[in-house]
This record gives sequence, C-alpha cells and structure tokens, in this order.
Amino acid sequence: MKILVTGGGTGGHIYPALAFIRYVEKIDPSAEFLYVGTHRGLENKIVPETGIPFKTIKIQGFKRKISMDNIKTLQLFMESLKRSKEILKEFKPDVVIGTGGYVSGSVVYAAARLKIPTIVHEQNSVPGITNKFLSRFVDKVGICFPDAKQYFPEKKTVLVGNPRAQEVIANGKSEVLSDYGLTPERPTVLVFGGSQGALKINQAVIQALPQLSQKDYQVLYASGERYFQELNEKFDAGKAWSNISLQPYIKNMTDVMANVDLLIGRAGATSIAEFTALGLPAILVPSPYVTNDHQTKNAQSLVDAGAVEMISDADLTGEVLIRAIDSIMDNHTLREQMAEASKKEGIPDAAERLWNLVTSIVK
Repeated sequence: MKILVTGGGTGGHIYPALAFIRYVEKIDPSAEFLYVGTHRGLENKIVPETGIPFKTIKIQGFKRKISMDNIKTLQLFMESLKRSKEILKEFKPDVVIGTGGYVSGSVVYAAARLKIPTIVHEQNSVPGITNKFLSRFVDKVGICFPDAKQYFPEKKTVLVGNPRAQEVIANGKSEVLSDYGLTPERPTVLVFGGSQGALKINQAVIQALPQLSQKDYQVLYASGERYFQELNEKFDAGKAWSNISLQPYIKNMTDVMANVDLLIGRAGATSIAEFTALGLPAILVPSPYVTNDHQTKNAQSLVDAGAVEMISDADLTGEVLIRAIDSIMDNHTLREQMAEASKKEGIPDAAERLWNLVTSIVK
C-alpha cells in the first residue's frame, strides 16, 4: 500500500503522523510512504532525519482579521493545489492522511478532488480551521477526544485516539531517573512546559523550589533552554538539593513519564495522549496562547473524568503549585484513583485504530 501523509507547523501535527508511519512499517513492511510538508515548518527539520521520503509545498495561513496578506495566501493556496496534484499524480497513493496544519489543507483537498481515499486526523477537542474545512470532502475523520465529534459530520467521524499513545505504552519501569541524579524508588513529580518551556510554569517553579526541596517526594523539572540559564544562575541547577533535578530538556521524555508518579505541564494533545496511555495523574496548566483556547477544553475533559487537576495560567503561582502537588502526592488513594481514571481516558491502540480506518476505505 502507498500512503501519503501530510501535516505540519507544530509537533502536535507531526509526531502522531510519524508514530502512525512507524506502526504501519512494523505490520506491513511493504508499505510505501511519502510525507508532504512545508519548507518553513518544523516538519522540514524533523521528517528528513527519519529517512521517510519528504517533499514540500509553499503555503501560509489566512489571517483572522482583514489583511492584504490574505490575497497572497489565496494565491499561494491555488499554487499549492497545483503542486499537490503534481505530487499526488507522481506518487499515486492509495490513501492520503492529513494530521492538521495548513499544508494538509492543500494536499488533502487536492486528493479528494482526484477521488483518492482521504482521512483527516484531529488531535484536539476543538478542531482547527483546516480540518473543519476538509471534513466536508474527506472519506473519514479520526478524532482523539469524544468532544470533537460535534464539529464533524457524524457518519464520517470515528474515535481513534492519538497514535503516539501506542508507542508510549512500550515504555516500562526502569532506572532512568538515576540518569538525572534522582532515586528511582522515590515518589517523583515531573514538571515541564514543552520543548521551549513555559514562562508562568517557570516563574511558579522558581518560587516553589526552596519549599519543594524540603518534601519527601522528588522533583524533575525540564525548564526548556530559554529558562535554564536563569535557573542555573539562581540555584546552581539545584545541585545543593538531593531531591531536585533541574534540566534544560529531557530527550527520553516518554521513558521518564513511565517512571514518575505525577506530571505537571501544558495540555497539548500529544502530551495528553502519552500520559493517559501510561495512566499517569496530572496537573495541567493550559496555554492561553493557542487557537480557540483548545488546551483548556482538552484539559477540562480529563478534569471531568477525574484524571487531572487544572490550574489556569493566570492563577498559577508557586504557592498554588505546591498546594496542588501536595494534595495529590500526600494522598496515595487519590493518586491511585486519578491514575485509574487517566488510564481509562487513554486509547493505547490508537495507531491500530487509525490503520483500521485506512483499510476500511482503501479498496
């Protein structure tokens, strides 16, 4: 089978696509892939390193306000449709899967016009404008949150989950925390704000660290490169504290996740797919800077399920953070209940479900 995958702009669109490709490569080594992205997007850095054939088109997003840039955007969209059709006719895919971002708009729409079977995959509880537009033309829509179903044609829409989850569950208990100067057997809190870090989370952690250093549990904090220098200057990277490990970045994040007791971070779709697959309790601080405030809606669905606690970015302080952590880490019963609820919300066979969706429309 020949599968064209397209999606880009953010890791939230790229990593689920790559996870799906890796899954299919295992179950069908004869499958052929082509990934289509943009030359300016994050996918242009990530995908070529995987060895997956990669091509690009030029496109940009529409401004939400009236702008002359939208004239250029419309022109680029028409040009990108032409380029997309050329790529499609050359590769001749059996199916085209779009995981979001403006690039998938052109490629998936062009595929639908050429009568090629098409799927869009929506990672968030509130879909982006591209996937809402494409849902009228594609054969199937795969969603990760039940709440997203209301935005798409009912007969086309299937709950499949995020393929990243199926990769994460392969990680088990290990001694990985010792790599960060921590004790593997000790209850551990993992805090991170994404690859670049998050300002309010960093400010709260700086306020909380002196008190956290006195706790029975230990803390692993990945600040992001931009905030690590400030931490280093203020606390000498936490070297004076035996239960605190300060890091700029954690490369083996999913391995670490499988060995901690509580996660604190943003409410991105990929992160949620990962920690719910592991059945990990969480305290989520949704980013207020995302489209349609979708991270708050992502988190709220898990709050309703009893899997997480949520703190708004505006309300986050060191004192609030410590109080929230203690309420969970000092209550073993609550932590177990949250873990069980988290695991129920996870979809550990998401890649398999998306593959089943593909085979259902490819003749």
